[in-house]
Amino acid sequence: MRERSLPASPNWYSSRCSDVSSGGLLGVGAKNVIYLIEFSAASCRVTGELAGHRDLVSGFSFCPDPEQSDVCVSASTDGNVCFWDSTKKTLIKKNAAHKNPVSAVHWSPADKNLVVSGDEKGVVVCHWFHTGDTASFFPEPRTIFCLTCSPHSWKSVAVGYKDGMIVLIDISKKGEVMQRLRGHDNEIHSLAWSPVIGEDALYTRAEDQEATNGVSAGEESGCYLASGSKDQTVRIWSTAKGKGVMTLKLPFLKRRGSAVDPGVKERIWLNVHWPKGRATQLVTSCFSGELVMWDLAKSGKQKWNLFGTSSEGQNHSRIVFNMSSVQLQDGQELLISTSMDREIKCWDLNSLSCCWTLPTLGGHVYTLTFSPVAVGCLALGVGDNMIRVWNTLSTQNQYDVKSFWQSIKSKVTALSWHPKKEGSLAFGTDDGKVGIYDVFSSKPPHISSSYHKKTVYTLAWGPPVPPLSFGAEGKQSYSLYSCAGEGVVLQHDPSRLSGEATDIDKLIRDTNNIQHKLSPHTDISWKPDGKVVAIGNEDGSIDVYQAPSLTLLCSIQQHHKIINALRWHHEHGSPPEYHCLLASGSSNAVVYVHNLHSVIENPPESPVMLTEPYRRLSGHTAKITSMAWSPHHSGRLVTASYDGTAQVWDVLEEAAVSNYRGHTGYLLCADWSPVDPDVIWTGGKDFTVQEWKVSEQEFTKPPKGKKMVRLQDRRASSKPKKSNTAPGGGGWMEPSVNGEAATEVNRVVTEHGLPAEDEEEEVRPTNGLESPAAFERKPPSAAKSKDKPDVLKKKKPRSMLPLSTSMDHRPKEELLQDCVTLASVRNSTAPPAGCVPGQGEYIHLGLFHDREALYRMFEAEEESHVEAGHYDSVVYLRLWSGDLQGALQLATERGELNDHLLSIAPMAGFEAWSRTVEAFVKQLCLQEQFLKAASHLLSIHKVYEAVDLLRSNKLYREAIALVKARLPADEPLLKELYTCWAAVLEKDGHLSAAAKCYLAAGCSFDAAKVIGRKNDVPSLRTAADLARISGEDDLAQMLALRCAKDLAAAQDWVAAQEVLSSQSPLLAHRLHLCVAELLAATLADSDVFSPASSVSGHPWATLRSSDTIQDRARDIWEEEFHVCPNSAGDRSAKALLQKLKPVETPAWSSSIPLRQVLLYSSVHLTRSLLSWLLDDDELLITELWHAAAWLRDAGHFGITALFCRLLFPEGDVGVFSRKHSKTLQGSEAEASSLQALVCYHRLYECWWRDSAVHNGSCSEDELADRAPPGGTLELEESVCPTSSGSKEVDFEPSVLLSEPHAACQAAQKSVREIQERLAAMVLQHSQVQEGQLDSGDKQDSSLLPAPAVEQGSGEQETFLSLSSKMSTFQEELANIPNTIKMFPRPDVTECCLVLLHLSKSSSVSDVLRRQAKDLLRKYGTSPSVLKASRGFLT
Repeated sequence: MRERSLPASPNWYSSRCSDVSSGGLLGVGAKNVIYLIEFSAASCRVTGELAGHRDLVSGFSFCPDPEQSDVCVSASTDGNVCFWDSTKKTLIKKNAAHKNPVSAVHWSPADKNLVVSGDEKGVVVCHWFHTGDTASFFPEPRTIFCLTCSPHSWKSVAVGYKDGMIVLIDISKKGEVMQRLRGHDNEIHSLAWSPVIGEDALYTRAEDQEATNGVSAGEESGCYLASGSKDQTVRIWSTAKGKGVMTLKLPFLKRRGSAVDPGVKERIWLNVHWPKGRATQLVTSCFSGELVMWDLAKSGKQKWNLFGTSSEGQNHSRIVFNMSSVQLQDGQELLISTSMDREIKCWDLNSLSCCWTLPTLGGHVYTLTFSPVAVGCLALGVGDNMIRVWNTLSTQNQYDVKSFWQSIKSKVTALSWHPKKEGSLAFGTDDGKVGIYDVFSSKPPHISSSYHKKTVYTLAWGPPVPPLSFGAEGKQSYSLYSCAGEGVVLQHDPSRLSGEATDIDKLIRDTNNIQHKLSPHTDISWKPDGKVVAIGNEDGSIDVYQAPSLTLLCSIQQHHKIINALRWHHEHGSPPEYHCLLASGSSNAVVYVHNLHSVIENPPESPVMLTEPYRRLSGHTAKITSMAWSPHHSGRLVTASYDGTAQVWDVLEEAAVSNYRGHTGYLLCADWSPVDPDVIWTGGKDFTVQEWKVSEQEFTKPPKGKKMVRLQDRRASSKPKKSNTAPGGGGWMEPSVNGEAATEVNRVVTEHGLPAEDEEEEVRPTNGLESPAAFERKPPSAAKSKDKPDVLKKKKPRSMLPLSTSMDHRPKEELLQDCVTLASVRNSTAPPAGCVPGQGEYIHLGLFHDREALYRMFEAEEESHVEAGHYDSVVYLRLWSGDLQGALQLATERGELNDHLLSIAPMAGFEAWSRTVEAFVKQLCLQEQFLKAASHLLSIHKVYEAVDLLRSNKLYREAIALVKARLPADEPLLKELYTCWAAVLEKDGHLSAAAKCYLAAGCSFDAAKVIGRKNDVPSLRTAADLARISGEDDLAQMLALRCAKDLAAAQDWVAAQEVLSSQSPLLAHRLHLCVAELLAATLADSDVFSPASSVSGHPWATLRSSDTIQDRARDIWEEEFHVCPNSAGDRSAKALLQKLKPVETPAWSSSIPLRQVLLYSSVHLTRSLLSWLLDDDELLITELWHAAAWLRDAGHFGITALFCRLLFPEGDVGVFSRKHSKTLQGSEAEASSLQALVCYHRLYECWWRDSAVHNGSCSEDELADRAPPGGTLELEESVCPTSSGSKEVDFEPSVLLSEPHAACQAAQKSVREIQERLAAMVLQHSQVQEGQLDSGDKQDSSLLPAPAVEQGSGEQETFLSLSSKMSTFQEELANIPNTIKMFPRPDVTECCLVLLHLSKSSSVSDVLRRQAKDLLRKYGTSPSVLKASRGFLT
């Protein structure tokens, strides 16, 4: 599955976070995962992970028994202790006995089934692996830092605490405390038992030897214990006597060529390790990462030997946290160490030389790329603020990695090698920095003077474009292009990075004459030949420009989300047709490949838009983050995705080749090996870089639904089980059997509890020395136990005068001599030679002599404090001596200013105080105390600087309050603050608050628009009122109209009219809603239309029995809205009609709900009524026809019939209103079409009524509920037998039998039929071509169209003959008058059939019957019509 890989960095500040098994397997806790590494004296290899903890791994230990050396245990700050099978890499069982973060765990070397763990509250838990039982006890109410089990007795456990106490407990006696070892005064970092029982092997002081006289070795049953503490000492303890027998002070080793940092002693982690079989040899870490081998039996000052002296650079460069040793089968003893320098080293304990070094990574691997010049040189951009350059082809060291950190100081998010210049590597960082490193030089990088405002996404080398290309003709030069999170692409001159970088958007605008705002850019990729460049945008579009003028060639509109990756196909060794392939990946999961050959080779005169991809690669389930073309194949692509996998594709076949699932989080980068066609490198969220082979992967496609599985796992694990039991007060607790079933899951992959970025606090910058406070375990908020009172003593404060104080703790004889010396000095009687009070051996006498002696003592004390790193004490000493400016300057340089120092700073003068305040403000800003910093700026009258500080840190509310309180009311800065805050609030979705900011800034228009963005009725109504009050009449009318339409759609007619009533120019729309309400209420009274319950309605919205709907609407207009034919001004019919003319009704669709259909239809009805008031008959008839046609086209037959009946109760469109004596005299085409529609519905009413009355199937009231038959009628004679009595038809049906309309309809039907047959022939042809009609894959013949259509002459119709017929019918349609096509009538053949059926029960003239039969014979050629007319034409 996996070849080489770089794992995540081991966790810091843990006493035992790594261990080795007897078989040569190393386990290292990194983040919430344990990495397993096979190693020997010559090499190492990461073989897998153990993943299952939610939080950081705080402890790890292998079972020391050779029979079960493959079993290991881990502890985590999530409170769980997990047992693992390191061979199968599966979880055996999980124990949740702890209720607090576990800080230490150890597998007893004396009992293969016993594991002991301790947590931050002081609870110690014993776990028996074979039974699953647990027992808890509480020896001390202190924070446990480390613990270790005795290798000689399973009963003895040593526990180290944060306050420096070491306790030996006997777990066989209910956790009874056997010894308390006091001597350290700070954290216990590590404990190690002597591998040999007994206490007679070490060199001890004379008094210790005298104390042990008379005690034989046989009577001594103890064992030595070594401890390392933050107090910079290693102590050897006698566990039998409970006292220290030896103290080792760490040597301070000054490195060659490096300055001494006095504060380095404050950053110490002192790890101790006692190798097996070496009773007198102890290994400890030192101040700066050195490892020291102590010879405890050796006398003299120097008892130690330094590791790694054989060659320079073998030692760690920073403090070491863990050490463990193993003896291999060949007898060689190896030591493994982990350090803050993110390296794992293997040492030979005999020669003390380094065998190998494994680099690790302390952050997300954001980018990786191979050098095009130095083959096999892989550059990694990592989130721990470093660049790694890995020589992957090195034969001497398979992990030949070089780190670069100078001038970076932020996550490295983008890398790009120079195409020609060896070793030139461009980098971009999270804070917007762009620079170039020479990786073969030790010089710091060149940094561009132009910074991006946000994270650098992409770097690309390409040919220069104006203005850098001016004068560069004929020269082979490259510019560096950077694309960052603010959406800007900058062009940098590599030879002059100090110069200003240029934004290429200006060139794009000028060249392509673009006036609109360009979409923010997210990626850039130059074609290898430098002719064109592709730029991806935030809106998902990809623009391709031609160099050097950046002329836009085409825009690819395929993605709909932000573009994350663009890659051109390489040109070396591939056919020309592949050179113009561009692969793109975005935040959706599909990869598109575009072939731009025609656009690049034959540039169009104007930009073209591409909407279809050349190939579509589907399979990933999350967004695409990176991609790379194989340099060894043509059309082979690898993609990395947030679904946690890397996928190899065969692009031309759109086929998945191989899928790699070796990472535990999402992937961020991928690249193909330049030397091995089967090898790919990937990196991602899990802090690892992995090398893998395509041919050895088990899967070919990405997993489906992996994203959802992870979400479910996270939810399931976010609810830990609670237990009601609490640890007792130092006593033995009831053993409880672990009730959780042991589960075995292959590569348990969980991400419980980790933040979105997953770069925890242990990921620190490596260029510089961090404060240890950032990594210390914080003490619990309530360290006191309910059962035991807090017995911890208050820590003694550090002395201000430690040197003189220590001189007062000398032997009695020396103290007495001091009195004689002081008396001699004060009385000037022959003081001892060289006696200077306050200096040298007489420093303590400075306190008892004159001021000059005191100042000399202060100077010596200051030097001591500086060496120890206690700068706060130095400040106070200078303050006491009157050097206030020196004290302030030192505190400023060390970043240790405080409120007390600031309060006394005015004593040094105004300028000194002002400088101190400014320095304190910078210090507070680094500590993110921005409000306090701004308040201090006010104290020196820097109001504008204080406001700018608050605004830059997005504290807009406080900044505005400060401006209004301290600056003039007309201050322009106030409006700017309101506008900036409003933009932030609007982006975050706080629209109401944003509107208030816009109002305060005087931007009423923006305030109304922001509130209206929610698009709900209350927001629209409020926005309309706000715009009206602010004088934005046009916006107020638009918002009110939107609100009223939403209310009308919800049948809240009263509220809709109220909204519009506040806007007098919207009277025309009020009339429209009046008509719509009247129409809806009238239809609701019938059985045809059953709308949703009306929210509110007006009492006038009823139709009187004697009125038509148009008469009732006109009366309501006059009574309620005072609109009549004589109205003038804004209430005139002409003005109102002009207001309604711009209202457009969309094309009808079956998906439009009926309520919207009625609103659209009522628009035309309102226009027709206004035309009536204007006496414009032609417009009146046209709008009436559109109103009825809207209902008909939407498929509502019954409502259309009722609508026609309401308008024309008598069936004659010429009689529009008898109440107002209005007859219509308009265009013959519109009027006849409207009359035909009315007669069409009356024809059906007559037929249904006669057939229902004869058959007794329904009453006349139910006739309106019936719908017409769909399409062409298939009527049989038995449907309506001849009635015994004949009735006269109460309308004139001749208008339905129009031969011109019949000819038009027949031609249109023929065109549709031919189109369907042509489409069937094309489909069949394509299926035959694709081989889908083979004998082995035959389809049902009934589902396939016939190969050709039989004609009457026996010939088959071909594609050509059908196309010829199509042309003939289209010519016929072109010759038909437009009035017939613009105002169509009901289907003439359908009307003929209904009329002939009706003639059997009603009186129809012979002329009409004959005309109907003639039309059927001539135009009723379809099979359904022929079948229905068989009984009438034979």
